[in-house]
Amino acid sequence: MDYSRTDLADRLASQYVAGTLRGAARRRFEGLLPAHPALRDAKRAWEDRLMPLTLAIAPVQPSGNVWRRISERIGNGDAKAAAPGLWHRLSCLRGFASLASVATIALAVLLANPRPTAPPVVVVLAATAAATGNVPPTSIVASISGDGSSLVTRAIAPVALRPDRSLELWAVPTAGAPRSLGLLPGGSGTVALRGKVLAGADTLAVTVEPAGGSPTGKPTGPIVYAGKFTL
Repeated sequence: MDYSRTDLADRLASQYVAGTLRGAARRRFEGLLPAHPALRDAKRAWEDRLMPLTLAIAPVQPSGNVWRRISERIGNGDAKAAAPGLWHRLSCLRGFASLASVATIALAVLLANPRPTAPPVVVVLAATAAATGNVPPTSIVASISGDGSSLVTRAIAPVALRPDRSLELWAVPTAGAPRSLGLLPGGSGTVALRGKVLAGADTLAVTVEPAGGSPTGKPTGPIVYAGKFTL
C-alpha cells in the first residue's frame, strides 16, 4: 500500500486521531509512522485541528453515590483508601468520552471538506444566568467548518425541555438583529450556513422558544447559552 498518497495518509490519520482506528489497525498505523513522513505530517495536521476541542471539556465530579455503588459491587471494605485513584480514573474516562463525542462531530464536518481553507472555529456556549430554572447548567460546543458552510453543535449533557418549548440557535451581529440558524433538539444538531448568515456576527446564542421556533423570526425567549467567536 502506498502510504505516500496524500488522500490515504489523510484518511488514516483522521481515523487515528479521532480514535476510530482501533485494535491491530491502530497498532499497525503507529508502527508505520517512523518510516512514512506523509503519515506523520497528516497525523500532526489532524491533531492541530482536533486537539483544541479538549478546551471545551469541563471537569465532571462524580456524585458520592457512584463510589458507594461501585464499592458495594466489588465488596471493597476499604472504600476511602481506594477512592482517590478510582475517582481519578472515572474522571479521566468521563472526560475522554466527552472528548470522543466532540471530536467525532468535528471530524464529520472536516471530512465533508478535507481541504478547508482554514481550520474549524470552535465555540463554547456557556450557560447564562437566565438558564437557571429553564435548562440544565451545561455547555454546548459548536464547530464552524473551515469554509463556513456548516455548523455542528453538541451539548455536553442533553438538554431536556417541556414538549411545548424548543431551543433555537442565533447568530448575533455586532450591529443589527439576531439571525436564526435553526432549532437544536436537545442542544445538538447540524446547521447549513447559507449565504453570509455569520457576516458581522461575533456571538452564538441559544434561546428558549415556543415549539417549532420563534413565531416572529426574532428571539422571544430567554438567552440560556451564549459564546463569543471570531471568524
